[in-house]
Amino acid sequence: MKIRLLNENLVSDLCWLAEYGFSAWIEYNGKKIVFDTGWSDVWCRNAETAKIDLASADVIALSHFHSDHSRGLLFHPFTERKKLVVHPRALSAMLNPFIEPPDRHFPHNYAEIEQKIRSDFEIVEAADPHELTSGAFFLGEIPRVVPFERGYYYEDPMPDDTALAFRTDKGAVIVTGCSHSGICNICTYAKEVTGQEIHAVIGGFHLVNPEKPAVNETIEWFRSENIPRLLPVHCVSFDIQARLQTEFGYDRPGAGSLIEL
Repeated sequence: MKIRLLNENLVSDLCWLAEYGFSAWIEYNGKKIVFDTGWSDVWCRNAETAKIDLASADVIALSHFHSDHSRGLLFHPFTERKKLVVHPRALSAMLNPFIEPPDRHFPHNYAEIEQKIRSDFEIVEAADPHELTSGAFFLGEIPRVVPFERGYYYEDPMPDDTALAFRTDKGAVIVTGCSHSGICNICTYAKEVTGQEIHAVIGGFHLVNPEKPAVNETIEWFRSENIPRLLPVHCVSFDIQARLQTEFGYDRPGAGSLIEL
């Protein structure tokens, strides 16, 4: 299994571009998956640098509707209608101007994104776990079961926020977009869906100030799970990222990083 970060807040080295957002190219058991597309064409430009043929993708999936994960679809290079897997709420949320708080850090036109998605892609809406290919799951709606995780983005309950989970011979590998639903909630559900203990968690953990996340409780939860590889990126404040790196001892990946499992 290989994961190339096509977009992330920081670059892994000077060969790559970065912006606030997330996108990953995942190769798993002969299948190719695009997970999120960031905000602009950065994911496409980094794919070109990595010599990735985006047209060979078997499926695209979105973690949630926010534009730093979905707006990149406006720049997609596909000449055929690819399968796009989303939670049923994701597209309708794009047309609601009252969902996001007014202090969003970048402009967006969700109606434009939603129109492009519906015309250019074969939409698969999945509130329940959906198997993208054998052993690879779009998790659908994440149950909120961990008491210290709020599972909201400001006042939005974010039912569309989800992640991918993969069965491997070392355990479940989880790739998250932003984890508004709670990173520990996601991991708990991924264990249930895959039937495996967790080997790796990669992606946005949404441990962001000033939302006052339960950092101590999250660290204790990860300790209790004894997960071999934690690689949080994107939506983790610098001070919290430093704490996680100190606790779990990893090299933070960035845009362009290749993660092999």
